[in-house]
Parts: sequence; C-alpha cells; structure tokens
Amino acid sequence: MNEEKLNIEIRKFLKNVGVTSQREIEKAIRAAAESGTLGTGGVDAKITLEVPGLDLVHVVEHHLSVS
Repeated sequence: MNEEKLNIEIRKFLKNVGVTSQREIEKAIRAAAESGTLGTGGVDAKITLEVPGLDLVHVVEHHLSVS
C-alpha cells in the first residue's frame, strides 16, 4: 500500500466533501433566513461518513451559530 497516494486520495475526497457540503449548508441557511424560518440560536448539523467496503460509519455533530 502506498501511504502517500492513499493520503492524497483521502485529502481529495475530504476537500470535495467540505467544499460541496459548505455550499449546501450556506444555501439552506440563506433560504431559511429569507423565509423567516431560521431561528436566532443557530442550527444543529450532522454528517455521517460511510465507507461500506471497510464497515466504517463515522458521525460528526456540531452546532452552527448563525448570529
């Protein structure tokens, strides 16, 4: 196994996940703000990373403050 190549592939994947996820979250928050449905306390976010071939499920939760 080439550790350097693996590291590069994982970083590419995570960069793609980060960029696309940020866009979607920002779009949803803007839409909620414009429609008046965004509360003042922020929103809870949760992402589930799955790698079925490795039986990996990793969950990350975070509160996004929007004030």
